Amino acid sequence: MAFRARILGAAAGGGLPQWNCGCRNCVLAREGRIPAQTQSSLAVSANGTDWAILNASPDIRAQLAATPPLHPTGLREMPLRSVLLTNGDIDHVAGLLTLREMQPFELHATSEIHAVLAANPIFSALNPEVVTRRTIALDSPAEIAPGLTATLFAVPGKVPLYMEGAEVETDLMGEQTVGVELRSGETAAYYIPGCARLTDDLRARLEGAALVFFDGTLWRDDEMIREGLGHKTGRRMGHMSMSGPDGSIAAFDGMAIGRKIYVHMNNTNPVLRPDAPERAEAEAAGWTIGEDGMEVTT
Repeated sequence: MAFRARILGAAAGGGLPQWNCGCRNCVLAREGRIPAQTQSSLAVSANGTDWAILNASPDIRAQLAATPPLHPTGLREMPLRSVLLTNGDIDHVAGLLTLREMQPFELHATSEIHAVLAANPIFSALNPEVVTRRTIALDSPAEIAPGLTATLFAVPGKVPLYMEGAEVETDLMGEQTVGVELRSGETAAYYIPGCARLTDDLRARLEGAALVFFDGTLWRDDEMIREGLGHKTGRRMGHMSMSGPDGSIAAFDGMAIGRKIYVHMNNTNPVLRPDAPERAEAEAAGWTIGEDGMEVTT
């Protein structure tokens, strides 16, 4: 079996262009001068026939329509076997409401993420008699599609924005933000769209992986502030930036990983421009900048 991964959405929350943003990247995307990107999601399969989706973005309807391997194979037959959530962020769960048309699939998440969904009655639109909710304990493999197992593990992060209180801890370790180890045969791939810090344990876990999709939200920590579009740093949002001594490019330097792909890029990130020097710097360090529709087979 060959492991297949297809990026359904490479952007962070809001996508590119973001509906209310006039930054350089959003203007270029509206003009068709750089590729537009939808919000964060990944489809994976061990056989090319049965698929799991990691995170259900608000753009999932368009993403499914643009992905022939995920099209219906009959009147109500779908190759979608499951959806797995890595946190409770709006850009990762809102698409569940699009999947409410009495279509059977399994919904995988940690107990804490399931609790977030259960606390909001709107998600009861996913009929529990049709959509089976499966709880995955950390570090316990679970099959999410034929021949494909997922193991969830804690990564530093924070609770979703709508759950924040007066004080916010941005590098919590627990069930609220997880990475995913995907195994098909001897192949190990990882999906980590949100991460505040590359810990020693996480570094050891990823060493030797064939493929890693990793959080590429911002190029620099104060990017939103510099662009005049917000007052939060990347750290405050629970994301490590790409550049700088504490960034992911430096953190991954020297690690034995077959292929490294950035996903979950914010609309302000300069690497979204193919001719940007920041993109050239990331690529020179061995990184690929993810784009909608990009497919990887290992």
